[in-house]
Amino acid sequence: MLTSAKTPIYYDKKNLDDRTLLKLYKNMLKPRLIEEKMLILLRQGKVSKWFSGIGQEAISVGVTMALQNHEYILPMHRNLGVFTTRDIPLSRLFSQWQGKANGFTKGRDRSFHFGTQDYHIVGMISHLGPQLGVADGIALASNLKNKGEVTAVFTGEGGTSEGDFHEALNVASVWQLPVIFCIENNGYGLSTPTKEQYYCKDLADRGKGYGIDSFILDGNNILEVYEKTVKLAESMRKRPRPILIEFKTFRMRGHEEASGTKYVPNELMAAWEVKDPISNYRNYLLKLGVLTTAKDDEFHQEIKAEIDEALQIASAEGKIVPDERTELNDVYKPYDYQHVAHSSNKEEIRFIDAISQGLRQSMRRHKDLVIMGQDIAEYGGVFKITEGFVEEFGNKRVRNTPICESAIVETGMGLSIAGMKAVVEMQFADFVSSGFNPIVNYLAKSHYRWGQNADVVVRMPCGAGVAAGPFHSQTNEAWFTKTPGLKVVYPAFPYDAKGLLATAINDPNPVLYFEHKALYRSIRQEVPTDYFTIPFGEAALLREGDSVSIITYGAGVHWALETLDKNKDISADLIDLRTLQPLDVEAIYKSVKKTGRAIILQEDSLFGGIASDLSAMIMENCFEYLDAPVKRVASMETPIPFINQLEDQYLAKGKFEEALKTLLNY
Repeated sequence: MLTSAKTPIYYDKKNLDDRTLLKLYKNMLKPRLIEEKMLILLRQGKVSKWFSGIGQEAISVGVTMALQNHEYILPMHRNLGVFTTRDIPLSRLFSQWQGKANGFTKGRDRSFHFGTQDYHIVGMISHLGPQLGVADGIALASNLKNKGEVTAVFTGEGGTSEGDFHEALNVASVWQLPVIFCIENNGYGLSTPTKEQYYCKDLADRGKGYGIDSFILDGNNILEVYEKTVKLAESMRKRPRPILIEFKTFRMRGHEEASGTKYVPNELMAAWEVKDPISNYRNYLLKLGVLTTAKDDEFHQEIKAEIDEALQIASAEGKIVPDERTELNDVYKPYDYQHVAHSSNKEEIRFIDAISQGLRQSMRRHKDLVIMGQDIAEYGGVFKITEGFVEEFGNKRVRNTPICESAIVETGMGLSIAGMKAVVEMQFADFVSSGFNPIVNYLAKSHYRWGQNADVVVRMPCGAGVAAGPFHSQTNEAWFTKTPGLKVVYPAFPYDAKGLLATAINDPNPVLYFEHKALYRSIRQEVPTDYFTIPFGEAALLREGDSVSIITYGAGVHWALETLDKNKDISADLIDLRTLQPLDVEAIYKSVKKTGRAIILQEDSLFGGIASDLSAMIMENCFEYLDAPVKRVASMETPIPFINQLEDQYLAKGKFEEALKTLLNY
């Protein structure tokens, strides 16, 4: 064992050969020299922002070299060494940092907020926590396919305060997923010191609470990082399980360059400066005789030449020319809808049976489809939609989950990254608020950002009229219809529920599938017994008339039908939207131009609901055809009450008939 004379970093090369020792050094040197160049470019105004990893290179390089190239790594913005060790062309990295087309996000996201399937790297989003659950999903796919692969995911000590961290560790522990959770404890979350982030000596201790083996390593000691991670990864491939590693290190520059380091005591900065991972390891190799000054100079010159050449290529690249069509086309992964017609064999079934039947037939059709949710396995779900699924498909594909909506949505994303499909059941649509962030910021934006689709369907049992109160009765589709990148489905009949669910699962994009609880056992219909699909974006014209266009969806369709059945003299087009994103705009405009009047009925409260956007669209595109103002009918601007007389007062159902007649008399 040799130690650098200047610092307390102790190196033990064990059985490592000279080639590996030098490769570790060169792989650390490369991101350091790139960073030094980036700081110059930053001062010159040639890049807009930079998150430095100087002083933390040993962690990125050691972990990446310990994994096999086909194993996924989910880095943070200080892990440049992950990208360079995987040999991503530097010209593409420089293009990425300059916001050019040859980068990985076409100028749509900055720095390290990207991934690449070619190099099995999945980048972060600014919210930090979601990637931990995504790693769970990738590791789950490895287990299901018996691939014997390890997934490594990074977070900082600040990120361990987020709920996603705890949810991801818990899921990985319960399911014994081969994830290496890497905590880079660098002393500060921006300017907040560790003593204000957590009240324990070591973050590694958190692993014990989840039954996870945890370790504390010197994050500045490349040999300790590499050797220990190699050993752990080899063990995990044979016996899948999660591992938590806390790497003690220090951030030598600001959170990003603009913030500086004035909040760091000088003596603390000085103490860590002498523990620099590169200079210490260089001295060790020189003393060992593995590295010579001439060879070191050669490494420097070679890397600097590569940097200069790559920068020249990136600088010569033209700026991105904005094109609206390109931007809009990249929000979703292209999907060539394949229509599957049904036979003439039909049976009368309930709305809930149609969903169960559609889900079961999709599970048979897609062998890589996994269903996840609370109580969905042996119990069959709280509404019994998945009853009997475990017996047919097994509990590897029909998975009970802990109560952790965020991590399970993220796990679905990880399965998609690994080439599988996922259906995530929210026990009630209300509970999606606990998984909101990964849906609207991860699933919705990934394809637009770096071309990675999210093949995830989120089932949303929703709606009032069942005396369930404020937290089991919401119909919250408007939270998602305004988020580009998501598709939103809301059927009203068993036939549509079955066919649209099949399409949702076939579609490689994220779909929010709303299923109204009050319709589950109250609505019956003749439905084909075999598998079939219905295209998104095609509304159903249920009634035809000349006086008014009624536009609605979900339970509102049945409220409108009841009103029309009661008032036979009203001649109306009744449009069931069926899907809210994509929206059948042409069907709406065609009807309104014919009738001259439009009324939009939604169960949700009025302000900010989809009816407002539909109204605006009609006013902007059909104004000259209107004989009256567009009318919106919605529920009260209150939370949903429990007791039936208050709930009846709340719902739009009781207001619709009067509003319709008022519009007709305008």
